[in-house]
Amino acid sequence: MNAYRTTATATRVLRQLRHDPRSIALMLLVPCVMLFLLRYVFDGSPGTFNSIGASLLGIFPLITMFLVTSIATLRERTSGTLERLLAMPLAKADLIAGYALAFGTLAVIQSALATGLALWFLDLNVTGSAWLLLLVALLDALLGTALGLFVSAFASSEFQAVQFMPAVIFPQLLLCGLFAPRDTMQPVLEAISNVLPMSYAVDGMNEVLRHTDLTATYVRDALIVAGCAVLVLALGAATLRRRTP
Repeated sequence: MNAYRTTATATRVLRQLRHDPRSIALMLLVPCVMLFLLRYVFDGSPGTFNSIGASLLGIFPLITMFLVTSIATLRERTSGTLERLLAMPLAKADLIAGYALAFGTLAVIQSALATGLALWFLDLNVTGSAWLLLLVALLDALLGTALGLFVSAFASSEFQAVQFMPAVIFPQLLLCGLFAPRDTMQPVLEAISNVLPMSYAVDGMNEVLRHTDLTATYVRDALIVAGCAVLVLALGAATLRRRTP
């Protein structure tokens, strides 16, 4: 990898996104809107919002970053932009890292907006530090970015990219422990949930929700989510094709 080429790629992607306000709005505002709606759906039961709001603070950014990143990257590939870039002395790792850096910058802003809204405007009560909550939200958004970059290599159209969401995101959403504790699930499903990164994202959020201090479980969960993001980015670089079919 070359730091200059990676930074140049990230700068180019951010410059292009600046001219796509709909994508920026989807990435930055949709998680906030969803949290806002959720808060007032449970207006008569604030305890319910407190119990699941922290988990969804990590899940919403993951889903939106996955969707936008996969479609934006696929659009670049089908338009021939990626093929022209890879014809230059640009390593696939530089390209993937550049895209991850660009979308990761937006993920930082997205996570900060969603966390600030939940804590200071929607009165989400957490026992632990708001910075720990923000860290997991950011790692979740970066994981969504990595997953979006990875699956875009296997889609030939934007419609196919969207079709990956039920295959990649929905099983994790059902098995992450949001709807039922993972240890009460059927043993096979519990075993599957133990290898899905979203499960550890939810566990990390719940640690902040319940504990005042930094816990070993929180550190483990954050490291697993971060490690999964790095692993998926590496797989994305390995599977990126130099020629568009």
